Amino acid sequence: MSSGNAIDDDNTFKILITTDIHLGYMEKDAIRGNDTFVTFKEILKIAEEKKVDFILMGGDLFHDNKPSRKTLHACIEQLRKHCMGDRPIQFEVLSDQSVNFGFSRFPWVNYQDTNMNISIPIFSIHGNHDDPTGADGLCALDILSCAGLINHFGRSMSVEKIEITPLLLQKGDTKIALYGLGAIPDERLYRMFINKQVMMLRPKEDEDNWFNLFVVHQNRSKHGATNYIPEQFLDDFIDLVIWGHEHECKIAPARNEQQLFYVSQPGSSVVTSLSPGEAVKKHVGILRIKGKKMNMQKVPLQTVRQFFVEDIVLADNPDLFNPDNPKVTQKIENFCLEKVETLLENAERERLGNHLQPEKPLVRLRVDYSGGYEPFSTLRFSQKFVDRVANPKDVVHFFRHKEQKDKKGEEQINFEKLVKKPAAEGMTLRVEDLVKQYFETAEKNVQLSLLTERGMGEAVQEFVDKEEKDAIEELVKFQLEKTQRFLKERHIDAVEETIDEEIRVFRDSRKKNMSEEDEEVREAMIRARANRSETGDAASTISGDEDDVDIEILEPMDVDSGGDDEGRMVPSRGRGRARGGRGQNSSTRGTSRRGRGRGGKDQLEARASGSTRSYKPAVTTPAKNMSIIDAFKSARHQPSRAATKKTFSEDIEEDNSDVEISYTASSRASKADQRTSSISSYKRPSQSQSLRGVNFDDDDEDEYDPFQTTSSSRRGRR
Repeated sequence: MSSGNAIDDDNTFKILITTDIHLGYMEKDAIRGNDTFVTFKEILKIAEEKKVDFILMGGDLFHDNKPSRKTLHACIEQLRKHCMGDRPIQFEVLSDQSVNFGFSRFPWVNYQDTNMNISIPIFSIHGNHDDPTGADGLCALDILSCAGLINHFGRSMSVEKIEITPLLLQKGDTKIALYGLGAIPDERLYRMFINKQVMMLRPKEDEDNWFNLFVVHQNRSKHGATNYIPEQFLDDFIDLVIWGHEHECKIAPARNEQQLFYVSQPGSSVVTSLSPGEAVKKHVGILRIKGKKMNMQKVPLQTVRQFFVEDIVLADNPDLFNPDNPKVTQKIENFCLEKVETLLENAERERLGNHLQPEKPLVRLRVDYSGGYEPFSTLRFSQKFVDRVANPKDVVHFFRHKEQKDKKGEEQINFEKLVKKPAAEGMTLRVEDLVKQYFETAEKNVQLSLLTERGMGEAVQEFVDKEEKDAIEELVKFQLEKTQRFLKERHIDAVEETIDEEIRVFRDSRKKNMSEEDEEVREAMIRARANRSETGDAASTISGDEDDVDIEILEPMDVDSGGDDEGRMVPSRGRGRARGGRGQNSSTRGTSRRGRGRGGKDQLEARASGSTRSYKPAVTTPAKNMSIIDAFKSARHQPSRAATKKTFSEDIEEDNSDVEISYTASSRASKADQRTSSISSYKRPSQSQSLRGVNFDDDDEDEYDPFQTTSSSRRGRR
């Protein structure tokens, strides 16, 4: 797909992509106060000149949660100047807008409002700077939406689970399913993804003909164990992800080899922190979509203030700076002066010919003075450049290098294992390594002889993070039974030395067979949930009249795939104090909701009498003090399961000037009728799918379809 006007036909969407504009940042600063407004005006002018179909914003339009009157006034002024007019809109919205904009007082797209005259619609999610707050849950974007200037979408009304309903857009023969998710605290969203409480609905009709575009505003780089969202958490049916919040401009789409989608990170349009990532040249993108092909054209922003940063490590120059020299501090200051002068000369050369760029650049020297050096006065130093730089108060930043701690357990996180494992094992990346490391360094007398470190780690993970109190016990029982069967089948003599040796051999063979071990943990977790269901039934019967009801229900999978996962269950939990479901409207979605109130017992009985199937595997429970020699005689057989493979291929075309990707699916299985919700435009994925679970049909399919895969997993927070 080549760029240019030749492809701008009636079947091609042309979208301006931008994120993190941060209107109002440092608005009271005499030098930098107008930077955000000038760049915002340039972005809207680019959209007007390029005649885009609409603008897609990835959050943080405003820097403050409660922008000033000056900021709101400047924003509304530019939107009215550049986004209102007589130019007709060339695309249409096919989805139920009352669902897409259900939280708005005017639940329809602004260009369809008979009182408005919109020439360039803007679709935007909220970011972490301008997110909804207060008792009414309003944000600055809601003000613009109520005024008919912006279409605010991607807002989640529930803190317990998220259902992302796409905006369905069509222009000619091209169809776009536009998904959006506004900023949510990363730790909470991480848990919700892990616990399968995030679901992305897909169009029911012509599923493979939609270009799936997802815009999100979260941490992409890792800032902590759970303070980010890995790309592997997102659904693999997505074609392109627009990632907001990260300010470094990486707008050229990068392919994720595991999920088989592309990620574009437009970055911010203003420098809000003097860090190296902000020094990358700022761009917006013109995204062209035709069918399943896309093209991303990078458009540099001309009005962004220049920013130059350089790191200096004094310890790397022992010949120049001797800590024992009494005049070393003066030498360091003179060296920094030369560096700043060099950066200012570079800024002057780059600014030649661009009258739109601000005159004074941002300059930052980051000086690592570890090794016994003393810093000089940064205030006195900065005063020498008051009339030449835009940040005279913080030109130099001194810091000491911190010694990196040993993070052996966190360095290599294999997300492929996380993606391919069953949902019950999704949290292993945080605990399994710790358990494995403990047993590797433990003394011989406390080493595991029957269980494996990996299986124990996953059971501990379930116990700690998902409150599966029977997880460890059931795993021990299951692996003990399996070992008993192995010894019985081999007719091992009841000699302690012989049994110990055979157990070690059997344990080593299991450690090498990863898929078999996955099945063991899965079966153990099913047992644990079955036991918990019995306990929950008894507890809810006893405490049904109390004010605080804690209900845990096991729901079997609605459909199966070739009978492989029949009878598999997923836990769902409800807890309340005599009040209705919060933030949920069952009438609009047509699916059962977990209400909150006293009716814990009634809910359980209703589920039991309905279409759900009960499942309670028989458990052989050996006595706690029974020896292995006596216990292995009571063995029983457990079935094994097979995994499903998927195939996927793409054709990629590249242009020297622009970034261009085209998608072509090589083989797809025929679609059977899917289970649908009351919303006619969407179908709901299976509730029991894993992080990359399959959206199962009612009928068995012989071939696995990659675009049918919805890893959107229902994930929730405790």
